[in-house]
Amino acid sequence: MEIDFTKAEKEVLARKIQLYFNEELNQELGQFDAQFMLDFFSETFGSYYYNRGLFDAQALFQSRIEAVGEAIYELEKPTEFIR
Repeated sequence: MEIDFTKAEKEVLARKIQLYFNEELNQELGQFDAQFMLDFFSETFGSYYYNRGLFDAQALFQSRIEAVGEAIYELEKPTEFIR
């Protein structure tokens, strides 16, 4: 599955790359170069971030399911067993 950003998202992200290069590295980076870098980072590292997001979502979901299970257990009414 390919991670695809809208044109507006790409523009915002490319601008952030340009600002980073300017402020942190004192280098000017053109819009084309910034978009090229964005594509490179997305293709190279995007899957790692995507997979981490899935892992975190799965862990959150699992903890919520456990909480629901505990809440259901707390709803149980006491019963007697006659032997």
